[in-house]
Amino acid sequence: MKRLGFFLMILMLLPSLASAWWQEDWGYKKKISLDMEKLKQDGVTVPTAASALIRLHTGNFGFFADLADKGKDIRFLAGDEKTPLKFYVEKLDSINEMALIWVQLPSDITTASEPAIWLYYGNQEATDAQDAAGSFDVNQVLSYQFGQTGIKDLTAYANNPSEVTATSGEGGLIADAAVFDGSQIIRVPATPSLSMSPTSGWTVSTWIKFEQTQTNGVIFQRSGASGNVTLSILGQTLYVEVQEGSKQEIKAPTPLSTGAWHHLVMTTSLETLTLYVDGVTVGSLGVATRDLTSEMTIGADAKGARGFKGLLDQFSVHKTVLDANAIKFNYQMQGSLSTILAYGEDSTPDSEEGGESLIMGSIKNVTTDGWVIIGILAVMFVISWMVMIVKAIVLSRVTSENKKFQQAYSQLSTQDIANLNKEDVEGDQDFDESPLLLSFTKTHGAFTGSTIYRIYHVGVEEMNRRLKKVEGAPSGEKMLSAQSMNAVKATMDATLIRELQKLNSQMVLLTIAISGGPFLGLLGTVIGVMITFAAIAVSGEVNVNAIAPGIAGALTATVAGLMVAIPCLFGYNYLGGRIKEITADMHVFVDEFVAKLTEQHT
Repeated sequence: MKRLGFFLMILMLLPSLASAWWQEDWGYKKKISLDMEKLKQDGVTVPTAASALIRLHTGNFGFFADLADKGKDIRFLAGDEKTPLKFYVEKLDSINEMALIWVQLPSDITTASEPAIWLYYGNQEATDAQDAAGSFDVNQVLSYQFGQTGIKDLTAYANNPSEVTATSGEGGLIADAAVFDGSQIIRVPATPSLSMSPTSGWTVSTWIKFEQTQTNGVIFQRSGASGNVTLSILGQTLYVEVQEGSKQEIKAPTPLSTGAWHHLVMTTSLETLTLYVDGVTVGSLGVATRDLTSEMTIGADAKGARGFKGLLDQFSVHKTVLDANAIKFNYQMQGSLSTILAYGEDSTPDSEEGGESLIMGSIKNVTTDGWVIIGILAVMFVISWMVMIVKAIVLSRVTSENKKFQQAYSQLSTQDIANLNKEDVEGDQDFDESPLLLSFTKTHGAFTGSTIYRIYHVGVEEMNRRLKKVEGAPSGEKMLSAQSMNAVKATMDATLIRELQKLNSQMVLLTIAISGGPFLGLLGTVIGVMITFAAIAVSGEVNVNAIAPGIAGALTATVAGLMVAIPCLFGYNYLGGRIKEITADMHVFVDEFVAKLTEQHT
């Protein structure tokens, strides 16, 4: 049994361990999963040293206002929510609500129980943890992403251009793109890290888009001691030229469509040069290129001629050969219609603990004014429930005692109408003052809790005081005048009214709670809304995340008012129905008693 108990305890702890929060200073997290099924259907696996492009927008992320300035609070963790991942933000626009972030995927993501990473954010005091250089594979020696602040290499090799006449413009595949008008160029000087040797192989990749046919526009060119390699477009046909004594070329069999982005990749090894378009091999050439060690040009040839007209984005160079699987993975990850990432819901530390977190979050946002109103409502809640509980106990005892008395009374003959009457017992007055105490006392006296008995007792006592007893006459000849009968009935009616007053005592507190509770709650809500909008006016920050917490907190007062009023409404109607039944029984008894008394003594 001990082992079983220990095992059950471990099972209970597993959910909490699985949802452990990384650091309490971060207020939100989001799960981002790789769609392994989609990759499997496309025949793609996750390559080593892979990077993911995280695209955040209003469709999958609604908390841009909670991000710190420039996204300095952004953190990415592996699936264990412990291992930090290298990342950098290419673009963050909180006003237009979009972000583009590159993250280096963990090497074991494919073997993990769930292929996912975690985005943490929501810490205004955090320091920036971006590491662009550390986010790239060591074999990637150049990466240009064409932002408005200029073109520079983001890798640790810092292979920055020596000449840039191309401009940066909006409308890139991922963020901004390099814009070429046919006369512009980007020159990259030769460095040891950029040496392209067929022994180790190399890979050049980029995305392009053009609106009109090209006049032999060069995308990439680099020369060696005895030749060069050129990637260019003639008309709409992509081709590669290899000049090694003689000219050899690869032509893509299908023209590139205008107005669309295309992923171009060129790889070379000791024996083969291969060309890929949109993740698919379109041609290869059995040629061994020489070492390429001169400067590299983008958008035109080395002489600045044969200019490209269009947009170019995400230009990179690897000093190794990327295989077909890695190229296809990059194409699917970077494309604008990429669907291999699934974005989960955002959560907070409270929501990790259970479903009540949203309610608790609203309660935390209640203002001091709202708490004053809720405090008043809490007092009303306690009082109203005390009234309902006490009244229910008393009415239950009264109904029970009335039934007992009526059963005993129904067995009396007209001549024995007064036989159930008892002398007042010491302490009866104390019980009249405390109906609840009377209800809990079972052995005090016969019919003590019966309202009908008390009316009966008063009627019998009044009858006995007014009977005219003729000396020597039998008891059946005792007579009452009409005036005496009216006096007896009036006394019984007065007692009935007083009993009704006791039964209805404190019921007014329920009506106050029913009618006043919602209005008090509404008052708290109105005050809370006023304070929320006043705070927004001061801060100047107008968005859902700034307004929603205050409004939710303000509405808490209305909820509190309804929580007071609704139970009281049901309780009042139930108790009122019970009181009406007892009242009807008392009226019927008075009429029945007076009728029998009249029959016997007039």
